[in-house]
Amino acid sequence: MDPIKQPLHLSMNDAIVTAVKQATPSVVGIINIQNSANGYVETGVGSGVIFDARGFIVTNYHVIQGATQVEIVLHNQSHVYASVVGYDAYTDLAVLKIPSSYITTKDVAQFGDSSTLQVGEPAIAIGNPAGLDFTDSVTVGVISATQRTMPVQDEATGQVIGQENVLQTDAAINPGNSGGPLLNIAGQVIGINSSKIVAKGFEGMGFSIPINEVRTITRQIMVSGQAQHPAIGIEGESLSAVPQQYQPDVPVKQGVWVFQVTGASAKKAGIRHGDVIVAVDGTPIMGITDLRSVLWQNKQPGQWVTVTWYRGQTKMQGKIQLGELPPLQSQGTTTGSNQNSSPYTFFGGVPFP
Repeated sequence: MDPIKQPLHLSMNDAIVTAVKQATPSVVGIINIQNSANGYVETGVGSGVIFDARGFIVTNYHVIQGATQVEIVLHNQSHVYASVVGYDAYTDLAVLKIPSSYITTKDVAQFGDSSTLQVGEPAIAIGNPAGLDFTDSVTVGVISATQRTMPVQDEATGQVIGQENVLQTDAAINPGNSGGPLLNIAGQVIGINSSKIVAKGFEGMGFSIPINEVRTITRQIMVSGQAQHPAIGIEGESLSAVPQQYQPDVPVKQGVWVFQVTGASAKKAGIRHGDVIVAVDGTPIMGITDLRSVLWQNKQPGQWVTVTWYRGQTKMQGKIQLGELPPLQSQGTTTGSNQNSSPYTFFGGVPFP
């Protein structure tokens, strides 16, 4: 064995083991219990992360969707019922709470900074794949991409209700891992695992909600029971994803191509179909993921922002007052019962805000 590479390999393994030991006490099992004709039944098991010593736990909304009761299984195998503080269907996140007496200091996860992630750096997933028989299973991979957009689907109706910004990883993520942490090599939570591609021929394509977005959404839920989502009042798509026949004649290759203007303030500012948004308050917008991140992490409904866009070769600016996406209904129902009621529309099969 190469004597130079061996210490590096051992050092990486030691770091992974240390990271797992640090984070594992914060990982919980979550049992979704629903009332049926046969009484209360367990309908699913997922994972969650203790992030606050007062008893707060973050998980995916789809893990607890439709639940009559939510039971938490702690690292020491204690079972306790949790209350649902609130949820956000748009980002597939939910916050639960258990009595703080069940939690010690070492049970609280440490959040990292997802904005500093680099493609290729190690990623560690912990969770309960296939249920509690495989509690605290660990898989290891790398960060495959930091800027991906995936559809969010209502578990009960199958309706696509929007998009979420996600990290991509090849660390194995399986049913039951949902809501569990994705860690960096320091044992910090950098994402909440949410989905994977299961189509035939695809391997190693798992997705995790970036922890910076999780931090923003959980804070809002803890205060009001729901999250606020500022909306600029347009429907659009990343310019790089627009088919060639629709590509506008603009001097940029990245930005958000405007398909339709829906907000009164955006219309008044002069934005039109075919324009390409390239900045909000001076922050460059490379695509739909950037636009959503800038709005949802840094802005508030009602706030005025300066939007920069291209119309052909002409660079333009205007002031827009942000609106707000309407909250979606709980327990597996969205506002309305068909796609026409969704605040998202579709272009080439891909939803966009």
